[in-house]
Amino acid sequence: QSPKKKILNRAIFLETIAAIPGMVAAIIRHFRSLRNMARDGGMLNMFLEEANNERMHLLTFIRMKEPGYLFRAAVIGAQFGFGSFFLTAYVINPTWCHRFVGYIEEEACQTYTKILKEMDDAPSGSDLAEWGADDAPKIAKGYWHLGERGTVYDVMQVVRADEAEHRDVNHAVSGVPEDTVNPMYDPRVKLDEMLKKYVKDIMEKEVSKQANVT
Repeated sequence: QSPKKKILNRAIFLETIAAIPGMVAAIIRHFRSLRNMARDGGMLNMFLEEANNERMHLLTFIRMKEPGYLFRAAVIGAQFGFGSFFLTAYVINPTWCHRFVGYIEEEACQTYTKILKEMDDAPSGSDLAEWGADDAPKIAKGYWHLGERGTVYDVMQVVRADEAEHRDVNHAVSGVPEDTVNPMYDPRVKLDEMLKKYVKDIMEKEVSKQANVT
């Protein structure tokens, strides 16, 4: 297999598994919120965003390589096995699960760091070097705002940054009491920021109208 195919196979398989913990955490917290008839403090939304972010990684990579039937079968088996394990573990001990995910995300960071290094060290004109300079898929350009000149190398950089954020978030929330407002995603702060932006936009429009009148 070429280095490009090896990298994509590893990345695609990694992301099909990486999207599981965030969704499991969100689902369990969702039902707990309903059962207790209480708010979740912003945790649920954050883990949904994490799961969707990992899914976007996958959707980006499969634009570069279409997995075969055997690969897809392996993914189904891995998802069933890991998903069942993580669901059971999260019900028993969420703290351990978030710490575990934090370490897994650190491994993901190292994986993408190695991929970037391989691209940097690839001889000029080689398949790997040329692939790194190829245009990023449109879905990646839109999601990460890479611009028209965004490359595959840029995609690897932003994916690594996402994994680093997931690592920090999971380590931060591990051990946090259940009734604590999410330290990374406080809904009250988010609402205040939205209101400030709304007021700022209104004021800018008023200033613009006055300038046009004069």
